[in-house]
Amino acid sequence: MKLSRRNLLKLAGAGAGAVAAGGVGLAGTKAYAAGSKLRIAQAREYPSICCFCSGGCGVIAQVVDGKLIHTEGDPDNPSNRGSNCSKGAAVQQTHDNPERVTNVLHRAPGSDRWEIRSWDWAIERIASLVKDTRDRTFQRTTGGVTVNRTEAIGSLGSSILNNEDLYLISKLMRGLGVNYIEHQARI
Repeated sequence: MKLSRRNLLKLAGAGAGAVAAGGVGLAGTKAYAAGSKLRIAQAREYPSICCFCSGGCGVIAQVVDGKLIHTEGDPDNPSNRGSNCSKGAAVQQTHDNPERVTNVLHRAPGSDRWEIRSWDWAIERIASLVKDTRDRTFQRTTGGVTVNRTEAIGSLGSSILNNEDLYLISKLMRGLGVNYIEHQARI
């Protein structure tokens, strides 16, 4: 048989038909059984938000036995519709990083080492320092004009915070009389 283009197409079509009809010797039950052994097959899914910026992109975290095993974009989230940027795709690596700081670390003035402290201690310490600084530097008037401010405290927002977080921070700072409220996007 002379192999022309027409005969090649006939032969390819016949071969494809034979493969489709014969199943190529694969048993569907074995393929199905192998597919069910995926590492996320037993995972429980939790919708979340990416932690890298204030875009609000959705992430689906898959957890098995309390351990994060996989993350992917949330197709139901209107911000990213299932896709993630390179930082969002790496969100699991920040969770599993052995260098990730998970405790409050404090280095006392003049010390050469870090000490692990509790979260309650850190919150009390920060509140105490803010109150002492505000009380010490608060100005009620300047040149006969009521100002009610402190110039010794500043606030720097971050792109990792969303609008609601930044709104609450700005309300807190204005309530304390802080004038220097800034955001990293403007710097």
